[in-house]
Amino acid sequence: MTENVLDVRNLRVEFPTRHGTLTAVDDMSLTIARGEILGVVGESGAGKSMTGMAILGLLEPPGRIAGGQIYLSGDRIDDLTEPQMQAIRGRRIGAIFQDPLTSLNPLFKVGDQLVETIRLHTGLTKTQARARALDLMREVGIPAVEERIDNYPHQFSGGMRQRIVIALALCAEPELIIADEPTTALDVSIQAQITALLKRLCRERGTAVMLVTHDMGVIAETADRVAVMYAGRLAELGAVEDVVRRPQHPYTVGLMGSIPSLRRDDVELQMIPGSMPRLGSIPAGCAFNPRCAHAGPRCRAEVPRTHGNGAACWLAQTGSTELPAAEGAKA
Repeated sequence: MTENVLDVRNLRVEFPTRHGTLTAVDDMSLTIARGEILGVVGESGAGKSMTGMAILGLLEPPGRIAGGQIYLSGDRIDDLTEPQMQAIRGRRIGAIFQDPLTSLNPLFKVGDQLVETIRLHTGLTKTQARARALDLMREVGIPAVEERIDNYPHQFSGGMRQRIVIALALCAEPELIIADEPTTALDVSIQAQITALLKRLCRERGTAVMLVTHDMGVIAETADRVAVMYAGRLAELGAVEDVVRRPQHPYTVGLMGSIPSLRRDDVELQMIPGSMPRLGSIPAGCAFNPRCAHAGPRCRAEVPRTHGNGAACWLAQTGSTELPAAEGAKA
């Protein structure tokens, strides 16, 4: 089960404006294998959701894919027309968004929405589609499905609505699911249930999942690999165990240092000085260099890239075991 369902190569997303072109995603490359969950993590504005929207073909104008290629099970999809992408969305690519109410029509019963989606992407009759909708609701953990299938979205709790959205995403048994902050609006206990559900469904169905989040705890519990993004670029990519326990990029080190420990209460949390740059003022070289205590001349002049797993950091790529003398991070 090593076949790549998703293969993103050197993706570049731009937004032309009157004052110049803003680059929201720059030279992004990643793959997701069948049955794998890839976590994409970073601060707000890092380009996580924009990457997911580009894959789904849902960039809002004037946003555009200005470079690179996107392949779904070997088929290139970034150059398709909108009608062609509409045939892929829902059938080959499912989507789960942060607020389930944006995915559910409040005027229609959830069963009707499930049946409509199933019939749109399959050749099932209405009776067969309703039976499949009931099966999907059971699979995602909705109790008393025979009664709840005729309820409206507002009659479900937030966690149950998110389960319905997951069922919608699974209607056509897609090869890939883009889950954009699927647990952010839920309390911690429901978050754990939803992430466990995604993990189970991924394993049982062999579905590839791109899990977009800012929560490293969700990534650590759910994902197989993690891609850390910063200012539209890939900062680090690797197995969750490696990135969480042995981060190589200074930004990832800072992210890990900002997570409180349940085992020790004498460890002071780290703070990354400054803030992520705006799209119109991304610095030359490594975008993180103004906030990095170890930035050197090369960091300010050349953009480091990752080639497969690893960190987009000149220090990590040179294999140096000693950090350069800290020059002081700039706010």
